[in-house]
Amino acid sequence: MIEELAKNLANLKKDFASAYDGNSQFQEVIPASSSELFPVHAEHLVLLHQFATDNPIYYNSYEKIIGSTSCIVYEGDINKYWLNSIQHGSSHAPFSPTWMMSAYVGSLIAQDLGYAQVVDIGSGDGRIAFCGRVVGMQSYSIEIDDMLTDLQDSLCSSLDFNPRCSDACAFDYSSLNLKHPVFFIGGLAQMGGISLASGVIEKISLISGLQKNSGFVFAGTLSKKYAADPKNHAGWGTLIEKSNLKILQTCSLPTAWTFHESDDTPYIFAQFEK
Repeated sequence: MIEELAKNLANLKKDFASAYDGNSQFQEVIPASSSELFPVHAEHLVLLHQFATDNPIYYNSYEKIIGSTSCIVYEGDINKYWLNSIQHGSSHAPFSPTWMMSAYVGSLIAQDLGYAQVVDIGSGDGRIAFCGRVVGMQSYSIEIDDMLTDLQDSLCSSLDFNPRCSDACAFDYSSLNLKHPVFFIGGLAQMGGISLASGVIEKISLISGLQKNSGFVFAGTLSKKYAADPKNHAGWGTLIEKSNLKILQTCSLPTAWTFHESDDTPYIFAQFEK
């Protein structure tokens, strides 16, 4: 079911991209209601729409039929948050969000793989941690930028996804008492993601008993404008091999930065070799 949901979301994005005639800097869609193509729990959809409605990065929304699916289109502008996110000396990747529905599908996959906690690294507005809570997982959000963590705090009225304002490479993960976590790494490998992921993996490797139970999710890219990794895997192959990780699953999902591209973002789910 999750694989079909991801496939249908990718097709929805293609239909939306070809039909969109607005000029918003950032745009995405969320199905208005559960349907055969998008059999999402009604209460989950309510929460996804609430997050988008309350989120100040969006300034407009409207209903639109895309393909055969009734959707709400959300238009936004992330410029001030993007600019603020790059000012920190130890910031590894600027804020650029995945789609809410992609965050939701990614959380479903993590849950299906057996993980109990989501830790959203370089979390931006916290949407992945939020979606982890929506599907019933324990969630934590680690974000270095205070403007973005303040934004997250304002979005915690319905579900607390535990925002932390901290450098993810210096954070004390033992303080979270994690048992079986999955770490979503924010940022492409070629856009600071390698440094961010390496720092987090090193921290997790030092916590007794946690290494063998931890997983990681990497956002890759197939774009020709980025240098290819010699080990492939959408930019993450060398790090995956160096860190003794094995790939469990890869799923392509829409993101803000692939809206005008034919290929979506491959999310690579991996865990330590046991």
